[in-house]
Amino acid sequence: MPFEIIDTEIPEVKIVKSKVFEDARGFFLEFYKKSDFEKAGLNVEFVQDNHSKSVKGVLRGLHFQEKPYEQGKLVRCIKGKIFDVAVDIRPDSPYFKKWVAVELSEENKLMLWIPPGFAHGFLTLSEEAEIIYKVSHNEYSPAYDRGIIWNDQDINIKWPLETIDNLILSEKDKKLPTLKEYIKEIKR
Repeated sequence: MPFEIIDTEIPEVKIVKSKVFEDARGFFLEFYKKSDFEKAGLNVEFVQDNHSKSVKGVLRGLHFQEKPYEQGKLVRCIKGKIFDVAVDIRPDSPYFKKWVAVELSEENKLMLWIPPGFAHGFLTLSEEAEIIYKVSHNEYSPAYDRGIIWNDQDINIKWPLETIDNLILSEKDKKLPTLKEYIKEIKR
């Protein structure tokens, strides 16, 4: 099989490793093939592809779409290196508030599968990074776009900030609520 599916501490979040064919010309890999993903137990239908570029120190997230427009993401870094994070924000989950982080880079060619019910964010570790990601379940909907602040103390992500001279956040991401504040708001 051209894919190896690697478990993480949170069973639904998976590291996906493609088989890479390299020679003097360069390399080739498949980063998605529906039939092989299904054989591996990842039965997802992708509905949108995205591509983003960030400079060193950019932290994006933690983003998600709420029901009924939740999304899963298959994330791959095609240039540079990022610290990619998935946070379980499902209140009824035994992994609620737990997070998984993986370094994704153009060298390791790893991908991270983040299912619906998780917030996603990343920190750019290289001078530049470009990521591509496939989105499942629903297309982007601004009306259901939500987020959790990146430094929520209850989640306590161990971002590798010691390698970053200048943390760069969007104005939107600076104002995101904590997970506790978000849950309180939706229960109203």
